[in-house]
Order: sequence, then structure tokens, then C-alpha cells
Amino acid sequence: MEFVVSKAKGSYIYDELGKPFLDMISGIGVSYLGHHNPHIIKALHDQADQYLHTMVYGEHVQSPQVRLAELLVSQLPSNLNSVFFQTTGAEAIEGALKLAKKYSGRPEIIAFKKAYHGSTYGAMSLMSDSNKTQPYQPILPGINHLEFNAIDQLESITENTAAVVMEVIQAEAGIILPEQGFIKAVRDRCTSTSTLLILDEIQTAMGRTGSLFAFTQYGIVPDILVLGKSLGGGLPLSAFISEKNIMNALEDEPPLTHMTTFGGHPLSCAAGLAGLQFLLASDLIAESCIKADYFEGQLEKNQIKNIRRSRGMWMAIDLGDPSRVQKVINRAMGEGLLMDWFLFNDESIRIAPPLTMNEKELHGAARILNQSLKRI
Repeated sequence: MEFVVSKAKGSYIYDELGKPFLDMISGIGVSYLGHHNPHIIKALHDQADQYLHTMVYGEHVQSPQVRLAELLVSQLPSNLNSVFFQTTGAEAIEGALKLAKKYSGRPEIIAFKKAYHGSTYGAMSLMSDSNKTQPYQPILPGINHLEFNAIDQLESITENTAAVVMEVIQAEAGIILPEQGFIKAVRDRCTSTSTLLILDEIQTAMGRTGSLFAFTQYGIVPDILVLGKSLGGGLPLSAFISEKNIMNALEDEPPLTHMTTFGGHPLSCAAGLAGLQFLLASDLIAESCIKADYFEGQLEKNQIKNIRRSRGMWMAIDLGDPSRVQKVINRAMGEGLLMDWFLFNDESIRIAPPLTMNEKELHGAARILNQSLKRI
């Protein structure tokens, strides 16, 4: 099923006939503060009145970039103090991979099975699913895959490994949480082998999991942090963030080996800055766990195989049957509720609403989902 979008506001998207759809996807987490957030819209208007694209390679200092970078690093550990803005999450992954290889001089990258980091060539090469990569062979060499949560496989990280690329919580596998001690074990192994740890928080950051950045819940700090999706407050924006001494590897020998035309576009940075300021001034991060518990409490468990979720507004509802997943999603859409599925888990429904969604809207979403489950 599909429809033509006429407008979107708050938790709703409207079709050309004016029918409202309660949005439990938020553009795969992009519209994390709801649609047409007035603070973001004002920031866009204000910036558009000043200037749009000029130059992004450093020749022109642009206030939206500087202010957003300063606010980001103020919320991060001291070693994450240099921000390289990009346009998409996949582009930021590409930048992080290039940085890790150039800084370390090592050939190998380690990723995890059922992880998803994007669909550009390098990011796609991190996929373990040969069905996804077969049409594009040969993919990048020197990439090895470990099982997520398998501590006994971490000895594969060696002095030959430039970087380990890891999602804090595996997204497209169906919200797979790290088991106790796993992320710390990865961090420790990377430290002992002088391997860079790249954490992909493209879907988990900006309060989605109950903290601004999910890695802070696990007592570790990455060498490179990758952000995207929600970072731009609804506009295309991503970033990879590292220590300046590491980031300096991209400056010379030869210079300009990683560039982007539209990364850090002033409109996107203005929107991202307004969104982050709004988020930090609100109680939305703390409320995300409360709202998630409320929504889960409204679901009729006898219709569901299992619920796996993070500690915030990001949930996988397991139905145990791929055909039922599609039928329930289509039925709910007919009743005005938008949901989604996962790339590597066809037995689960994805729930990722705007953090601004209120209790009444969550109750309405649960009611439609319960009805759809019963009728299918």
C-alpha cells in the first residue's frame, strides 16, 4: 500500500485526501522530534534568509556547522572532539572506514553478521549476507565478520585490524541488544591490539534508546562515532567524529583525500542544531523509556510471539511469521497507522515513533495494532 503525502505535522502524515496516518516509523528515525517541528522550521527560515551553499571544504567558516559541532562535542567524551559532517549515514561510514585505514595503515576491517551500515559500496561490503552483495562482486577485500555477542570470537581482532565497525544495538536484525559485557570486551580487545573501534549510532543516537548516545549506557568510549538519520532534524546530515589527532590523518599525504560537496550544508546544520537544542532542553530523552513501557503495556500479548526492545522508543514486535508481519502492517495502514519491518528480520514489526509522541497517540497506535493483530 502507498499514498501521496500532502503534509505532515507532529505525529501525523496526511494523504492527498486529508486522511491522517499516525507515524510509528518517523522516517526510519529521522523525524525524531515530530514532523514540522516549529523550532526546526524557524531555524530553517532564519538560515535561508542568510545564505545556503557556499563552500564546505574549510575555506568558508559557516556558523551553523561550527555551532552544531561545538554542541555535539560538548555532549561527548573529550576524545571525540573533531567532527566531519557528511550527508548520509552511509557516507559517514565510508569516511570512518577511510580514516581508520589511513590512520592505522592496516588492511583488515571487522564487522558483525546481520549488521547494516548503508548501501554505498564500502558500507555494503560490511554486510555478511551474500544474497545482498552477490550482484556487486567483487566487494571490498579484507573484511571479516564475527557473530554479534560472541565474546569467544573477539580474538580475531589482531594487530592486522584497522577497525572494528559495530552497531551498539543491531538495528536491521530486529533490535538485537548487546549481552552483558560484550561491548566492553570488544572495546578491551580493540585497545589491546591498537585497533580503532567505530561505533555506528546512525539509528540509536539522539535520545532514541533513553540516552543521547547509546554507547554511554555501556561504559565505553569509541575511537570513531558515526551519526546520521535524526542528526539533521529531518534534513540530510550525518557525521563521523573522532579525536583531532586521528582525524588529522585525512589532512595530507595526500591532502583532500576525503571530501564532500553537501556534507554540513548550512540548512541541514541549522536544523540539526535547533533539533539538538530542543531535545536537550526537554525531558524527551528521560520520557522515552516511560513512553515505551506505556506503549508495550497497551499491547495484547497473546497476539505476539515476543517483544525485544531497547530502553527507549525503539522496539521490535515479533510475530514469528513473515506473511503475518506484512498483513498486519498493511491492515494497520488501512486504519491509519504506519509501521515497518527490518531488512534482516522479516518476522518482526519495527516501532520507532517520534520521541514527541504523547500518551493519547501511543494509546491510539496500540489500539489499531491490537485490532490488526486480531483480524489477521
